[in-house]
Amino acid sequence: MNDKKILAFIPARGGSKGVPNKNIVDVGGSPLIKYTIDAALGSEILTHCIVSTDSDAIATVAKSCGALAPFKRPEYLSNDKALSLPVIQHAVEFMEAEQGYQYDVVIMLQPTTPLRQSEDIDNAISLLFETNADSVISVVEVEGHHPLRMKRVVNGRLINYIDQGHEDMRPRQELPPVYIRNGAIYATRRDVLIKDSSFIGLDSRAYIMTSERSVNIDTYKDLLLAQSFLI
Repeated sequence: MNDKKILAFIPARGGSKGVPNKNIVDVGGSPLIKYTIDAALGSEILTHCIVSTDSDAIATVAKSCGALAPFKRPEYLSNDKALSLPVIQHAVEFMEAEQGYQYDVVIMLQPTTPLRQSEDIDNAISLLFETNADSVISVVEVEGHHPLRMKRVVNGRLINYIDQGHEDMRPRQELPPVYIRNGAIYATRRDVLIKDSSFIGLDSRAYIMTSERSVNIDTYKDLLLAQSFLI
């Protein structure tokens, strides 16, 4: 695997409504983005780690933490309506022009999921190559809100969200496990991203993470929860 070129991509837009300056807010004595940069730099597999941002302040912090911030993200990719896919495609194309070669794999690491570790990154990439999949996405088991227990309200009536023809009354422990993406890792083959314009491709595999490493920061309450695991 040492001959593979793998780009770690960290998206960090300056605008944040829930928690202002979220990507560089102090968490446990360090800016939030530092935890993701540290995990990337601790990987034994990654070739480069870059931060894509429209914020000079975030770029300065990212560089001080050891990441590359080789460009300022264009305005059209920095507004509230900008999608992740064209943002990452822009970064890949910039870096390939800069380096003079194509990457084999691109792994997106969102800074709002700061508790993933270097071993999670390396394990996910290893799984990608071992299975020959198009992508590997990190997930966490859903706890407490199983979809078989969920309801819709239609004209005031409770309707099973998943129609089994009956109410599932099994104890929670007997329900089949279900998983949700936790935002920590999206590892995708370069051609799937660039040529097929997809994060997932036709064959996507799950990298299952613990709930402790899956904290996703969107509110101040989430910040406190993440900080409790860092103490």
